Amino acid sequence: MRGDTPRDLVDSLTDGIKGLDVRVVENPDSTIAKRAHYAPPWADVSIIGIAGSSGSGKSTLSQAIVKKLNLPWVVILSIDSFYKSLDAESSRKAFMNEYDFDSPEALDFDVLVDRLQDLKAGKRAEIPVYSFERHARLDRTTAIYSPHVLILEGIFALYDPRVLELLDMKIFCEADADTCLSRRILRDVKDRGRDVDGIIKQWFNYVKPNFEKFVDPQRKVADIIVPRGVENHVAMTMVTQFIQQKLLEKSKRHRAALTRLESQARHQPLSNKVVQLDQTPQLRGMNTLIHDIDTSKEDFIFYFNRFTTLLIEKAMDNIPFASTTITTPLNREYAGLRPRGQVSAVVVLRGGAALEAGLKRVLPDCKTGRVLIQSNMRTGEPELHYLALPKDIDQHEAVLLLDAQMSSGGSALMAVQVLVDHGVKMDRIVLATYSAGRLGLHRLTTVFPEVTVVVGNVIQDVEERWVEKRYFRC
Repeated sequence: MRGDTPRDLVDSLTDGIKGLDVRVVENPDSTIAKRAHYAPPWADVSIIGIAGSSGSGKSTLSQAIVKKLNLPWVVILSIDSFYKSLDAESSRKAFMNEYDFDSPEALDFDVLVDRLQDLKAGKRAEIPVYSFERHARLDRTTAIYSPHVLILEGIFALYDPRVLELLDMKIFCEADADTCLSRRILRDVKDRGRDVDGIIKQWFNYVKPNFEKFVDPQRKVADIIVPRGVENHVAMTMVTQFIQQKLLEKSKRHRAALTRLESQARHQPLSNKVVQLDQTPQLRGMNTLIHDIDTSKEDFIFYFNRFTTLLIEKAMDNIPFASTTITTPLNREYAGLRPRGQVSAVVVLRGGAALEAGLKRVLPDCKTGRVLIQSNMRTGEPELHYLALPKDIDQHEAVLLLDAQMSSGGSALMAVQVLVDHGVKMDRIVLATYSAGRLGLHRLTTVFPEVTVVVGNVIQDVEERWVEKRYFRC
């Protein structure tokens, strides 16, 4: 292993950590002067590359790192997913164990680099699915989105210079050749449906020569060389310490970015994209009942649902409509309006589910997705735990984002960023919320000035916590 101590290596590797990019950029729309750039916590994902001979324990080491970290945002990506599709002749050779899968020419590095760049940018990446039983790439893909740490493992994880530029840590696994062969036999018989004779033939014809020619030289670019795999506890500690420190630094930068957004917007008026419900006597009467501690549970639900119906109706006033002419039952023509395209909704769990009753009254057949964002109890940083969106959401004319309340705006920023990362244009997003603090509204509209926010009540930021507790108690 290289470096004096695990702590020294962690410190040296962390020196190059980039600061979170929060800046103000010009917007070409003349009605919107400036926009603050916001990077979510999963932007600039930490990518760890693990290379080594076939059977050297790369997968086992990757799984052990994930287990030791015990975090939900660590993803293992096998470089085997990026094998090229084979033509008829190459496929025939593959079934006869005469195709060289252990040459770098067998891998599609262009697609791999493209997907890694997407993940580094915080975007969703579609990963190919390769079948070793069929020796072919399948039609379906697997989506990866918002990992904080990505472990790229495979015999050529440290081979391509473009990949090396994207890696934050480079690891090379080494093991005895006999051990590697025995592990490969067990794996290929169990998981890939191959016979022992074919595996041994492939080992001596392709695996062993290519290891010496292509794989072993990768140790020269490795930050850590790990003999004995998961049995090497010093190396395991070194790797996990580095990842934990990297995540801590990113968390600090993200929270600092939110603080800078607060200072930028504190003395500015609310954006004209913030639409508050008119505070009519009827609306204030409903708010009185909703906030009254003596209101019964039944009345609370009834009036809150009635309030959310008005909220969704107001949100619908802010989506694009197109002219249309229909025929009435009296056989007369009527010049009216229809939504220009499909309208869908995304519920921010769990509070946003309270707005679904109003949504169903206004749009009974609305396609609905869900996203779960919760604040870390220790750091206060919003974290993405669950995501389920309509497959064609990027084609929808408008997307309603529903949340019960917004205080600091951290969760709302992340929710909008998720939609943008999935192809939804900012000017097609309408956030509807029962109540919001001025700080959260400022933050959101500073970062996403084209997003419309429909809010029932704009309240003092210090009061938001009371509203949150009162709502969820009921």
